[in-house]
Amino acid sequence: MTRPPVRRSWRTALTVYFRAPVITMLFLGFSAGLPFLLVFSTLSAWLRSDGVEVAAIGFFSWIGILYSIKFFWAPVVDRLSLPLLTSTLGQRRGWMLLAQAMIVTGLVALAGLEPQQNLWLVAAFSLLVAFGSATQDIAIDAFRIESAPDDVQAAMASTYIIGYRGGLLAAGAGALYIAAMASWEVAYLTMAALVGVGVITVLVRPEPKRLSLNTQLIHEPRVRQFLRASRGKPRSLRRLGAWVIGAVVCPFTDFFTRHRLKAMWLLVFIGIFRISDLAMASMANPLYIDLGFSLATIANVTNVFGIAMSISGGILGGVLVARYGIGPILVLGAVVMTLTNLLFSALALAGANLPMLVMAIIGDNLANGVASTVFIAFLSSLTSRAYTATQYALFSSLMTLPGKFLSGFGGLVVASEGYATFFALASALGIPAILLAWWISRDRELLPRPTASAT
Repeated sequence: MTRPPVRRSWRTALTVYFRAPVITMLFLGFSAGLPFLLVFSTLSAWLRSDGVEVAAIGFFSWIGILYSIKFFWAPVVDRLSLPLLTSTLGQRRGWMLLAQAMIVTGLVALAGLEPQQNLWLVAAFSLLVAFGSATQDIAIDAFRIESAPDDVQAAMASTYIIGYRGGLLAAGAGALYIAAMASWEVAYLTMAALVGVGVITVLVRPEPKRLSLNTQLIHEPRVRQFLRASRGKPRSLRRLGAWVIGAVVCPFTDFFTRHRLKAMWLLVFIGIFRISDLAMASMANPLYIDLGFSLATIANVTNVFGIAMSISGGILGGVLVARYGIGPILVLGAVVMTLTNLLFSALALAGANLPMLVMAIIGDNLANGVASTVFIAFLSSLTSRAYTATQYALFSSLMTLPGKFLSGFGGLVVASEGYATFFALASALGIPAILLAWWISRDRELLPRPTASAT
């Protein structure tokens, strides 16, 4: 018989934000968010202002694929020791520092280029920035999960989201402002300097405690079985085989061993939790424009209300999880994220109604803030501390792929059925996620228990 979840007081729930690991994620979130727009919308603005053809700029969107396939090299980040860096800083901090060095190198190199004359070099250094950024994401996620118990992960996710939004603001509006006042070279050099926020955080904060890589390999049954079966083989081949099994095979077999028949349903849930939100995302801006809202109005409303509500939703989600636990808030997140899509259907029917636009932006971003925070905490609780980087990279990639795939068909649905019907259908896609969230919330074996007692 399982014990009921511990319910904390509101005061205890709020004080979680004053813990050092939680505050740390504010700065690491900034470091993670900073490079993202510098190889996407900000870079596109620079290229276009320099006279690069729109067709060529479109191909730069492929750089984003690196973020969706980062699980391919996550086992390397999880297990491979870096010369000098790992022994000095530890596995997680060493990889974060290396990734930040890649980002700085790429940004400084981009700052010295004239895009029209060096488009291939711009693409190459943009890929370096994106690769460094995705690698940093892998290391930061592992660092976050290993730095605190499961019941603190929602608060850490919340401050991470706040910091990430700050990084997006600096790389978006901040870089554009600097470019307008000075030059694109100064803008990108300034962004390279801001990477120092993440560097200082890495140098100041301690490495989370974890078993050494050799100790983990020795205690993995499949590795021991391989070593017994490969006796007499060259030592170098045995060590390589043991490393591959421990770094690549075991993270996947561990998840299925721990959850057995529930594993497939959990993977389905991870894939569809945000499907409603992601499927409609591609048609939001076209809706605003087709309704007649100006670009300035869209930018002002989405920036002012959108970012404020996203941050508020993240904080609210962290407090609610600390107060009530992951299960109930996981259901709440799935419900509100699904229902707020109907606000866009209402907006499509209302026309160019500014209060309705504000309401849709507020509802959507507040719901996404709550849902993202609790979902990150849930994924973190599913992740084994022995394979943190690899498993979380797989989960986070699976989280976005189905929704992004379906979003590509959004234009066809709008063209044939209209915006109101499209957003209603996108909302209906969230119903299976709600049902699975409800099932998970009732299964105490899948949810972490708070480590602190209620007050």
